[in-house]
Amino acid sequence: MIDISLTKLLLLAVVALIVLGPERLPHAARTAGALLRRMRNGWDSVRAEVEREIQAEEIKRTLRETAENARATHDSVREDLRAAGAGLRETGEQVRDTFTETQTVRAEPREPDPALDMLPLKNDSHDRT
Repeated sequence: MIDISLTKLLLLAVVALIVLGPERLPHAARTAGALLRRMRNGWDSVRAEVEREIQAEEIKRTLRETAENARATHDSVREDLRAAGAGLRETGEQVRDTFTETQTVRAEPREPDPALDMLPLKNDSHDRT
């Protein structure tokens, strides 16, 4: 703003007293004060409006970034779930194939093998008598 020292202010008051006279000086000072107050209030309102706009832009930017992060996380989770589902399908198919093979092996009849299927008889000497 304007840099006004005390000596400059006193000099301005003396010049205003000489030019305006003691009768009109109080009225002029009130008018100048009212104009200065109006200018200051206008400047403050403009500054507050600019600050609100800046804050609104910051909030919008933060919301956009958050939405983008959420969308990226959502897509990542969706891809992970798809991969897990594919893995589960593959595992399920393997279990089904193994179960089918097991059932097929059990269903096929085979010839008995005496070495595997029969128990050996004991040769006891007291059983022969």
